Amino acid sequence: MTRFVRTGGVVVAALAASLALTACGSDDDAGKGAGPDAGSSATPGDGGGDGEPAGGGADAAALEGTWVGLTDGKNVTVSITARKVVVVAEQAVCHGDVKDMGEVMLAVKCPGGAADRTMGAIESNDGKKLVVSWDGGTKDTLSKADPGNLPSGMPTLPELPELPEIPEVPEIPEVPKIPEVPSAS
Repeated sequence: MTRFVRTGGVVVAALAASLALTACGSDDDAGKGAGPDAGSSATPGDGGGDGEPAGGGADAAALEGTWVGLTDGKNVTVSITARKVVVVAEQAVCHGDVKDMGEVMLAVKCPGGAADRTMGAIESNDGKKLVVSWDGGTKDTLSKADPGNLPSGMPTLPELPELPEIPEVPEIPEVPKIPEVPSAS
């Protein structure tokens, strides 16, 4: 029973982190066509904005958003916004940064010592499917979630069992009144 509660808490935390990271962003280009830098979205160290990804790997900007999937039958969520990463997997919530290390990498720290996912290499990203190979040997294949919507196709929590009836509390007998003690003054 406590395992379901903990797992449910992790799922809720994952969804909250996903929504928090994607709530302010969207995929539309409204408002981006004005101003002197209208066609350029280059950030220092991201490959220069000429269409070439840094180091021949994935383009850091193309990773933006929330990615969800199942690895070994367990939920995995990766949310990336403004080069910040949150990974929720295996009952751990990890956070870190998108790093340019010759190729784009996900560098995260996991409280509690979870070490399966600390440095992730982007194997592929076609905008709909992201494949990340982690230094701990885990490989996640994730699908991009729609901004502002909860992911679909994820397993749900099982129904909670019926709780037993709470027995009636016996009536408490009235406490007899204690007579006053005369003062010794």
